[in-house]
Amino acid sequence: MKNTTLLVEHLSASFFTGRGEIKAVNDVSITVPRRSIIGIVGESGCGKSMTARSIMRLLKYPGKIVGGSIRLMGKELTALTDAEMANVRGEEISMIFQEPMTSLNPVMKVGKQVQEAILLHRKITKKEAKEEVLRMFREVGISEPEKRYNCYPHELSGGLRQRIMIAMAMICRPKLLIADEPTTALDVTVEAQILELMKGLRDTVDTSIVLISHNLGVIAEVCDYVYVMYAGQIVEQADTFTLFEDPRHPYTKGLMASVKSLEDKNTVLETIHGTVPNLLELPEGCAFSPRCGEVCENCRQAQSLIEVAPNHLVRCYASKEVQHG
Repeated sequence: MKNTTLLVEHLSASFFTGRGEIKAVNDVSITVPRRSIIGIVGESGCGKSMTARSIMRLLKYPGKIVGGSIRLMGKELTALTDAEMANVRGEEISMIFQEPMTSLNPVMKVGKQVQEAILLHRKITKKEAKEEVLRMFREVGISEPEKRYNCYPHELSGGLRQRIMIAMAMICRPKLLIADEPTTALDVTVEAQILELMKGLRDTVDTSIVLISHNLGVIAEVCDYVYVMYAGQIVEQADTFTLFEDPRHPYTKGLMASVKSLEDKNTVLETIHGTVPNLLELPEGCAFSPRCGEVCENCRQAQSLIEVAPNHLVRCYASKEVQHG
């Protein structure tokens, strides 16, 4: 536990609607070692963002955490009051959301917005807070920080707005940063710069990072360990090299096959037929079975994560057969 920043065990979160309970996060366990970058990958609707919001305790009615444990540096977050959790956010754990334009106040200068974040948690003067903001702007690679401090969000490029969001998230030097699709809508050059920035922050600020993405290239570039999610559950987890070299779950294989290789111009993109199931009407047994090309009768049974190699776990009956057969 000493070298673990975040330990999530059997976390479940549901939305209670007139049609029934939607299990958005279903028995999810995640470990984030100190100074590591952990990836959570999967297509839209698989539960990635809901897992992040649950960890941050940002679920709103009718959403609710219904079970499990979330320990940040040994502190149980599910036991905190709303006021106590508000103090933890920003200072000990921060989150970067997908689109900075929807997270930044459009009628307030960006420097003031970042300054507010530090004044909320530290007893310092406004002048000292501004100096801290300018220092952080330089640290995240924002040129002409004094000029940018007095800009409104619409006056900045997408890349600069994302750097502002990272500065805001990192201003109190939290132990954990959750980044939800931080490079969405950015061109590849800016994307590469943001990813390098995040790796640099991990090394210099001693912050662990949970990176949420549907982009396998981004995950492969920066993550140490990866969790693959489908229909609210972890279906495979392994270190990054192992996952990309030896994917075991049919869903993970499908994700890998759907990425076009730049080296082979004749590569034909494969697709995963169908869509993520309605969480109100999950199939019996394996949630992926209606879309799976390897489905068998045993797939109608409840699937649990099994270890097919050291630190490589898969929620698949076929993988169990490979392991024990």
